[in-house]
Amino acid sequence: MTTMKNPNSSSNKLALLSHIKYEHLVAGISGGVTSTLILHPLDLIKIRFAVNDGRTATIPRYDGLGSAFVTIVKQEGVKGLYRGVTPNVWGSGSAWGFYFLFYNAIKTWIQGGNARTPLGPGLHMLAAAEAGILSLVMTNPIWVVKTRLCLQYSEDHMAEHKRYRGMVDGLTKIYRTEGIRGLYRGFVPGMFGVSHGALQFMTYEEMKNRYNQYRNLPIDIKLTSAEYLTFAAVSKLVAAGATYPYQVVRARLQDQRRAYSGVLHCVHDTWRHEGLGGFYKGLKPSLVRVVPATMITFLTYENVSHYLLHRAREATLST
Repeated sequence: MTTMKNPNSSSNKLALLSHIKYEHLVAGISGGVTSTLILHPLDLIKIRFAVNDGRTATIPRYDGLGSAFVTIVKQEGVKGLYRGVTPNVWGSGSAWGFYFLFYNAIKTWIQGGNARTPLGPGLHMLAAAEAGILSLVMTNPIWVVKTRLCLQYSEDHMAEHKRYRGMVDGLTKIYRTEGIRGLYRGFVPGMFGVSHGALQFMTYEEMKNRYNQYRNLPIDIKLTSAEYLTFAAVSKLVAAGATYPYQVVRARLQDQRRAYSGVLHCVHDTWRHEGLGGFYKGLKPSLVRVVPATMITFLTYENVSHYLLHRAREATLST
């Protein structure tokens, strides 16, 4: 039975650092950037659906996914579909890179360096949750800017300090007008989102492990592209269905048009005016985006990481 090591031991901390491999960082960034560049328009539409409470006159209303695409292109051009793409690429690339880096380091540390030791659902969720918290601390400011850039409309007459020309301009203006607190808006519901990643990674890892155990193969053996795609899609559907409401609350807290005093105020206001359905606004475009995005991200990550780790082992053996 695999047990958790004593986190207070300095030798264990050094052992954890020894399991950090840049290959997972590079592979994670590759997967995140690739999926973001392909599917950013769906992410933008999801955010616009999520913040549309039906009571804010300055926010355009769309009848559906197709209507949103047509309306945005007519009013803002094709370029409008890629508002916020720069911070999204930075955010998604760095988030996935850090997530895979931290997750694999923590997981390998728990395994004692033996990648073929199965952890079980509980420890998989623990490693994923810890990786999620560390990644969120490092990337939350980027997500705030990305959300606000996605919510800038062509006919929207906002004050100059609320309109951003790009990611750096957004980070600078938020810090000047709102301080550090502004850069970490939505952090609390983002912490709930850690459960999303934990549930997704636990499902993904357990499916891979059980599948390989059924075939009497080592759990770390490389799978086919179709197998990676299938496990990634199922794990994302499970996690998205269980945790989507936090994304709506987070997007609304990050939108500067509405002033919520905190998470509870946002939850109460959404429930009062929109009911349960308000917490699932944007779910359809979200699933249309996140399922293929996850499939692309995980497939790219698995192939790049296996390639880089294989090259690293060959280089070690040749020296």
